[in-house]
Amino acid sequence: MVLPLPLPLVPLPASALLGEGRVPVTESMRVIGDSPAAIQLMDAVAQRTGIRLTTTDAAEPGAITLRVESGAAPAEGYRLSIGESLQIVGGDEAGLFYGVQTLLQLLSEDAGAWSLPRVEIVDAPRFPRRGVMLDVTRHFFDVAEVKRFIDETSALKFNHLHLHLSDDQGWRIHIDSWPKLTELSSASAADGDRGGFYTQDDYREIVAYAAAHHMIVIPEIDLPGHTHAIGVAYPELVEEPVLNDGLVSQAKELGQPLPVKGEPYLGWGVGHSSVRIHEERTYDFVRDVVRELAELTPGPYIHIGGDESLGTPQADFDLFAERATAIVVEAGKIPVAWHEMGSADGIAEGTIGQYWGKTTPEGTHAEEAEHFVARGGALIMSAADAAYLDMKYTPEFPLGLTWAAVIDVQRAYSWEPTDVLDVPAEVILGVEAPLWSETTRTYADVEQLVFPRAAALAEVAWSPEEAPGRTWESFRERLASLAPGWRARGVNFHPAPEIPWVAE
Repeated sequence: MVLPLPLPLVPLPASALLGEGRVPVTESMRVIGDSPAAIQLMDAVAQRTGIRLTTTDAAEPGAITLRVESGAAPAEGYRLSIGESLQIVGGDEAGLFYGVQTLLQLLSEDAGAWSLPRVEIVDAPRFPRRGVMLDVTRHFFDVAEVKRFIDETSALKFNHLHLHLSDDQGWRIHIDSWPKLTELSSASAADGDRGGFYTQDDYREIVAYAAAHHMIVIPEIDLPGHTHAIGVAYPELVEEPVLNDGLVSQAKELGQPLPVKGEPYLGWGVGHSSVRIHEERTYDFVRDVVRELAELTPGPYIHIGGDESLGTPQADFDLFAERATAIVVEAGKIPVAWHEMGSADGIAEGTIGQYWGKTTPEGTHAEEAEHFVARGGALIMSAADAAYLDMKYTPEFPLGLTWAAVIDVQRAYSWEPTDVLDVPAEVILGVEAPLWSETTRTYADVEQLVFPRAAALAEVAWSPEEAPGRTWESFRERLASLAPGWRARGVNFHPAPEIPWVAE
């Protein structure tokens, strides 16, 4: 039986049984277990409460036992028991980590004393793919800021971090074989703000930090459009900008410049850039970049973009999609692409599509997404009118855009990923919540748009659809209880008025 209240848990666990009374948390409490999760637990408790738990090798009453037990739970699942004894048993290390995140959400203070409720929880994720995307190209965020992003999103049980590393405004990862990308194309950003890039050691540091939080990093190099910055470094690789009417009117409305080949582009417009599809040197470039990224990335995926290639003729786009996805496969990785790449018949078998159309598909979006399934692939759902974290909360909100929708917390929560497309539910790998960074000029801006809506999308991705308590009314009460922890960690979340936030 699930009792969502008064348990302040997001995402909602698969099963929870609340007992009577509470268990005090004091300096005398010990932690048993040699998993990295034990250190993470002790550090998090100390940060939140000032109480420094210590480890012990001997069983003793009141200790928190952490262990991994094969078969105890499904992949990423766990069992948590708080009573006369306290234990978290993970089906694997990821499950143990998520069990620790649940315990930390249960920790609360009353009259200066910290305690945990007596409870039995059995939990595992609904979808294997629960992702967030951070666009570090329109505006750049450094290694420390990406680590903060990992801290807070992994605490909500997200397990994939998609880094959007290239776009018209800049190039963000050093490539040894094409050094001018960072020499000439990394200093720019939208609105003329500071740029930046990750050295390969920086990128390795992010990947390792994510892995310690059970997140797989998916690097994206957006091709064949969104490639103006490539041409700043290597103009022979790109075509002249294609200036469509929408781009021109948007630039005039926002007071932004139009793109000029070979010069940094500081606006937001899309669809004007393309690599040169029929030049063999273009594929030498793609092959080298994918090879270096594959060597740096232990995870199984390389994302090659494919969206908004409005300046690329369809026949050329199809040719590029076929060759680029094949290059990723040759590098030993699984290609991922935005759903438009599904318009190409010859994409590599097994390519994963990322659907960013609306919850009611428009135009050819559904057909394009469904083609990935026909080619033996699967789908990630990022419906722009529900999952895009860069949309405004209200029409008047100072950050974000509105082209897809105005998305308040309830809208982010109230959609079903398997209902959007006419495909079998089993080909839906899960959900990804993208944060595009046109309007986020600082990391504090990022947090305003991401939190609390990321919590809503975390529950969509993790919790059973039909679980008792998987309702908006329950969620808004449980979400409210995350506020003290967010405040304690300095998260600049938006205090959405539809949520009855807990003061302390």
